[in-house]
Amino acid sequence: MQIPREGDYVAIQSYKHDGHLHRTWRETMVLKTSENEIIGCNENTLVTEADGRRWVTREPALVYFHKKYWFNIITMIRESGVSYYCNLATPYALDKEAIKYIDYDLDVKVFPDGEKRLLDVDEYAAHSKMWNYPPEIDKILHYNVDVLIDWIDKGKGPFSQAYVDLWMQRYKELSHH
Repeated sequence: MQIPREGDYVAIQSYKHDGHLHRTWRETMVLKTSENEIIGCNENTLVTEADGRRWVTREPALVYFHKKYWFNIITMIRESGVSYYCNLATPYALDKEAIKYIDYDLDVKVFPDGEKRLLDVDEYAAHSKMWNYPPEIDKILHYNVDVLIDWIDKGKGPFSQAYVDLWMQRYKELSHH
């Protein structure tokens, strides 16, 4: 697939280690693509869960994917402040269908007050056992949790207010909000 351009819409598909589809976001507007990154924004987009449940996102969310890091970052822009949901996952792949990645259960949530929480440790342990995650995956994920925490602590990339302001402004321009 050719790389989507600024203003194009793409779907996002999250899979689990055993290959089953976990979750799909119907449309995300692409704000930037580079050799290693895709930045997008979605708002009021349909999300479909593996069990068929469907829901619609409530607030604008910036999404950040990278080809070298084993995480992706969702920046949720809420009236109560900016919060982040970071999925520990494979670097993204792109094909004619969607941006795709394998979700490895562990998540880091960052609250508007800066509090960080590592989530779904039990789910990770259960799936690791059930699907026999290789030891290399465990090492890679733990290393990437450390990278992610460092980014959060230093306000790097998606965790800076300048990033949020820049990309929300670009989204407003492209979507004519």
